[in-house]
Amino acid sequence: MSTDLEQKNQLSIGEVAERSGLSVHSLRFYEREGLLLSTRIARDEGGRRRYSEVDVEWLYICTRLRASGMPIAQIRRFAELVRMGPGNEHERLDILKEHQQRVVSQMEHLNDCLEVITLKTNVYEKHLNRNEPEQTWENQHLTASEASTDHPHSKSSHTQINICDK
Repeated sequence: MSTDLEQKNQLSIGEVAERSGLSVHSLRFYEREGLLLSTRIARDEGGRRRYSEVDVEWLYICTRLRASGMPIAQIRRFAELVRMGPGNEHERLDILKEHQQRVVSQMEHLNDCLEVITLKTNVYEKHLNRNEPEQTWENQHLTASEASTDHPHSKSSHTQINICDK
């Protein structure tokens, strides 16, 4: 007969690695660094780690926070606050809002970069379609509307960009 702990913690480290996309080494690192909800992952009679569905769901949140640039120290602090239970929700919210704003700023910067790349791609395509691949574009300026092919990320039809290429 299985115990409640065995039913609750049914996933091996390999299964969690496969489901989370993290390596076994990374899972051990997350545990060692205090990034998980449990301060210690449950173990079976043989000493092997056993994870629950809650652990997998928490790992999903942690990996998204980390992939979006949240420092490990902040993830650790967020996990500590969640482990403490009710009463610190405002601090948790502050951590998430601060990170959310950083991610929004990063996305705006990346969209600006994408706009320039798209403009430059359009210039190359136009010149190649005209059979002018050897032409240089020194001191040539195009507005976004001239280089754009109605790209959805283009912010302004009047942005002037130097598209020099040698």
